[in-house]
Amino acid sequence: MPMKDLPPEALGQVAAYFQALSEPTRLRILNILHDGERSVGELAQLCNCTAANISRHLSLLAKHGLVTREGRGTSVYYRIADESVYALCDLVCGSIAQQLERSAQRHAMFTGAG
Repeated sequence: MPMKDLPPEALGQVAAYFQALSEPTRLRILNILHDGERSVGELAQLCNCTAANISRHLSLLAKHGLVTREGRGTSVYYRIADESVYALCDLVCGSIAQQLERSAQRHAMFTGAG
């Protein structure tokens, strides 16, 4: 459904989804989980964060349906629940890369570089 067709209440949910993606550590977690599931401890080590901090981020990502969890013994493992997040992130990253390239070209024109 296109954004223009969403009722105002749904726009709040869309904004919350994007807010979940607005933190660099959460994006790092999603990047790591792209390669497969990981435990909280593994994610904490790979992100250079405490397990408590990673757990808070994972809780928010799970709340918005981006990751899912599975307990095994004393460990909890997380994996991606919504693969479409990668297409969205790739789209945004491509757009930002284009903006940076245009900015570098403008800078080069004004400084005579290049």
